[in-house]
Amino acid sequence: MLFNSFTFLVFFIIVFFVYWFPLKDKTKHQNIFILFVSYVFYAWWDWRFLVLIILSTLVDYFVGLSLNKLKEPNKRKMMLAISVIFNLGLLCYFKYANFFIDNWVAAWQSIGVQSNVTSLNIILPVGISFYTFQTMSYTIDVYRKQLKPTNSLLKFAAFVSFFPQLVAGPIERASHLLPQFSKKRVFDYKRATSGLNLIIWGLFKKVVIADTCATYVNAIFSNYENLNTLSLLLGAVYFAFQIYGDFSGYSDIAIGLSRLLGFDLKQNFNKPYFSRNIAEFWRRWHISLSTWFRDYLYIPLGGSIGKPILKVRNVFIIFLVSGFWHGANWTFIFWGLLNAIYFLPLLLLNRNRKYLDVVEINFSKKGIITFLNIVTTFLLVILAWVFFRANTITEAFAYLKRLLVNLDFSFQYLAIERYNFEALLVLLLFILVEWFTRNSEHPFIGRYRKIYMSIILILIIVLGVFSEHSNFIYFQF
Repeated sequence: MLFNSFTFLVFFIIVFFVYWFPLKDKTKHQNIFILFVSYVFYAWWDWRFLVLIILSTLVDYFVGLSLNKLKEPNKRKMMLAISVIFNLGLLCYFKYANFFIDNWVAAWQSIGVQSNVTSLNIILPVGISFYTFQTMSYTIDVYRKQLKPTNSLLKFAAFVSFFPQLVAGPIERASHLLPQFSKKRVFDYKRATSGLNLIIWGLFKKVVIADTCATYVNAIFSNYENLNTLSLLLGAVYFAFQIYGDFSGYSDIAIGLSRLLGFDLKQNFNKPYFSRNIAEFWRRWHISLSTWFRDYLYIPLGGSIGKPILKVRNVFIIFLVSGFWHGANWTFIFWGLLNAIYFLPLLLLNRNRKYLDVVEINFSKKGIITFLNIVTTFLLVILAWVFFRANTITEAFAYLKRLLVNLDFSFQYLAIERYNFEALLVLLLFILVEWFTRNSEHPFIGRYRKIYMSIILILIIVLGVFSEHSNFIYFQF
């Protein structure tokens, strides 16, 4: 059930009216209803995988209660290990088993030994990377005594399966989202309006920006051997905005839906393509995952404290694991490696925390330097995105080689593809809107907000790509 489908529209309208009318002022009944519709929402893909969510919920719920009762350090470590091993075990089997099998076979074949081991017939459960990390953060926080476990299985189950952010985040911390299931929710018109604004803006990002760019990305990447530098550069830029519009669009819709139900989710994107270096980019891109790895892996490893060699180790670990989290393919691992290489000089020169202020550009020397930094960072990002999008590392290098060697900037692809100039114009307008509203979560602000919204709605209707098969990219992770 996709956010950008008519089926989901009907589903959410029913959920909204039942939630706020028959169940108004009945917090427990609202929680039961949320749990029920969340399971229905997830079962729409494949009801069998509900078992995994339920098992993960039960394991971490009882582990949390045990951690609160146990005093002996070794027993507490053992209980935490049960949670981590169970959740990572699920993730490794469903997401990475075939990756390890295929590479095992390939390694033996490289030295002339044939193996009878074959790949497993495994379907990747949608959202498994997200809800396993969400439940693990709960047990880790309880283990660290930073959070008291809940005694309510209902509230915990609703927290784990909360449908707006279940399959692609944001990855919520229990300390932020779980207490909201205990509070009485009162319909707030202002909050609901801001939620609706975010839904419309997120839908625009998905069906107009991301899905339009996807058409050109697929055409360019599947035919890169015959295209020139400008066309391949366009392909990389289009993919950058496809994945941004797709993923940040999902996050905006998820946050907006949650507000309509009286919940607040954490911000997941903050205009990342206006970053002035890679460190700032990672503070603005997929914030819930970046902070998860920071708090539960990077800092426990020692973070940026200690000997330079340990700092280098920690940076490579965090980015390689982040790459592997995204998918069972060497392309994602190389993407993570490339970002580690980008990030490392900033860390060693103590410039990774340089840009914490609001980005501004003006007609001054400082403004020009800022603009050049943004452009340079964006070029580095789209270079890495080529590996993220390519099917193999070999294909990614071939794509980049042709882009950098075949220096032909004629309008080759633009000339043969319909509506390409129009797509570029919409993309340019999108960038300008993002820039001028970079301090706001959506563009529907100020005295002309109704006009802005009307224009966006018209563009959604006229240019939007609506399909029951137009999945969000991060569903595969």
